[in-house]
Amino acid sequence: MTKADIVNKISEKLGIEKGDVQATVEAVMDEIKASLESGENVYLRGFGSFIIKTRAEKTGRNISKNTTIKIPAHNIPAFKPAKVFVEGVKSNVAVK
Repeated sequence: MTKADIVNKISEKLGIEKGDVQATVEAVMDEIKASLESGENVYLRGFGSFIIKTRAEKTGRNISKNTTIKIPAHNIPAFKPAKVFVEGVKSNVAVK
C-alpha cells in the first residue's frame, strides 16, 4: 500500500476531498519526522511508537580494499508496534 492508496481509502471512507486528506496525511508524517529529529519519541496508543534507537560504535570491513573502518555511534528512527497491533496481524494474516 502506498501513500496515495491510503489517501484514497480515507477519502472514500470519510467523504473528504483527496487534496484535504493528502495534506492531513503529509502533515502527520511531517510532525512525526520533526518530533524524531528534535529528539522526541512519538507514541500513538493502540498503533505503536516511533522511537529513536542508538547504535553503538562498531568496527566494519571494507571488503573491496580489505581494510577495517570504524562506524561511529549514531541514532536511527525505529517503529515499535503496539501489542494490540501485533496480535491483530498475527491472528489475521496467514503465514506464507
